[in-house]
Amino acid sequence: MPINPKGLVIGLFLTLVSAFSAHAAASCGDNSGKPATGEPIVIGAITGKTGPDDFSNSTKAAKAYFDCLNANGGIKGRPVKYLVEDDQWNPEIAAQLAAKLVNDEKAVLMVGNSSFVECGANADFYKKSGILVVAGVGVPRECFFAANYAPTNAGPRVSMLGAMGYALDKLNAKSVVCIGPNIPNVGTWSCDGIIQLAKEKGLTAETILMDPGTADSTSTILQAAASKPDVIILGLPKGVTVPLLTAAEEQGLNQSIKFLSAASAYDLSVPGTIGAGWDGNFIVNMEFNDLEATTPDNQNWLAVMDQYGQKSDPRDTFAQAGYLSARIAEAALMTLDPANINRETASAAVQGIKGFKSDIFCAPWYFGDGQARHNANSTTRMAVSEGGKWKVVSDCAPSPDPELKDIRAFEKSAGIN
Repeated sequence: MPINPKGLVIGLFLTLVSAFSAHAAASCGDNSGKPATGEPIVIGAITGKTGPDDFSNSTKAAKAYFDCLNANGGIKGRPVKYLVEDDQWNPEIAAQLAAKLVNDEKAVLMVGNSSFVECGANADFYKKSGILVVAGVGVPRECFFAANYAPTNAGPRVSMLGAMGYALDKLNAKSVVCIGPNIPNVGTWSCDGIIQLAKEKGLTAETILMDPGTADSTSTILQAAASKPDVIILGLPKGVTVPLLTAAEEQGLNQSIKFLSAASAYDLSVPGTIGAGWDGNFIVNMEFNDLEATTPDNQNWLAVMDQYGQKSDPRDTFAQAGYLSARIAEAALMTLDPANINRETASAAVQGIKGFKSDIFCAPWYFGDGQARHNANSTTRMAVSEGGKWKVVSDCAPSPDPELKDIRAFEKSAGIN
């Protein structure tokens, strides 16, 4: 049978396109390809998987990275035994699970935590137990005001204030409504920041708190629109935000009011889900880099998810957070003698992290040894829904949250940019 040169060229071209479109091999540990076989290092995590929304994306990504690490030498030959528990959005269950992981399983660190309730339930317990938490996604105020708890994300308040800064600088907003969850130290804390900044800038502002599990989206949106604000800023899980936007579009409000959101809505599926009616009208804060950024570490995150995660695991901002928390834990543990890794040495190693760099962050992450609270990630970007995708519309900018004055002062004194 004669060979068709044209067919061979086309086939070669398609093969090359496929090769270059796929992510490169995941890079973890020593990249030896040899599984770690030593004594396991126990690391725990608590997440809110079952409840008003599935909030477990951070731990899914952290697990993927630890699986990749274990397949490539682990921590100097020792694998990570990563134990993830579901608090079901229940503070009492969260407290029980923390005791199980810390006291019974003897975890040396907690990594990748992502929950609406566990920080408040466990912050004091972690301090008394001498264990540090490198959380993926901090949500309530306690996650950012605890000595032993340091999230990789910016948090809902800092993220919402980043959106507020964009509304002031780029949208010339004069009036704002903040919608947050009626969860202690989450909705009120975040929206209070919006109100405080609005007062400083001479804007009018109001707050609406809603129960994420039972709220009527239409009535909430109509209440928010009653004062005819220039912008409405949302600080809710993706699963709650999308129905609110649907209700807003049904009322035609997507054309008369600009809607902005904390990073919780920054998910690749959202623009296509909400549709073309929101093109240019729904703007979200990005706590990390563009989800599809071609920068090296962001591509490694995607490669790790492809090779060691599940196809169903979301590639969202919270997955970026979990990946980063696992990488930070790895960086800290790799500085230790593998024969002497325990809670005390692991804590000291994490406390020593001062300039962890990743192109997923806008600025280097640090723990802040001796600090009573932690909010290293406070410089963020913005993106707008357009054509079924996200389009980045701002460079990295410090959040204008008035509550960050102590963080900025510490960074200046410590020489951290």
